[in-house]
Amino acid sequence: MMSMTPDHHQRAPAAASRSTQVFFQQGCPICGRRLEIDVNLLGRRVYCQHCGGGFVAMDASLMTTVAPACPADDRVDALLERAALALEQASTDGEAD
Repeated sequence: MMSMTPDHHQRAPAAASRSTQVFFQQGCPICGRRLEIDVNLLGRRVYCQHCGGGFVAMDASLMTTVAPACPADDRVDALLERAALALEQASTDGEAD
């Protein structure tokens, strides 16, 4: 695995200081290689040491995903409301007889 730096010209940290660093893994979206990225670089643009491709460092396990509203959900809700109204109307019509 390769370490990531925000700039191609920065040197990798010395072995002694590296032991205190925390890394996460992210695949390079350009070449697909699995990379080790310092957590201090989260949200910053980094460059793959293999292919040179630049991307924003993101740890998927820290991201919360919210499912986008599905257009079908709106239709289902509308149908349920219409069904409830129809049932209510049918029950009141049956009482009048």
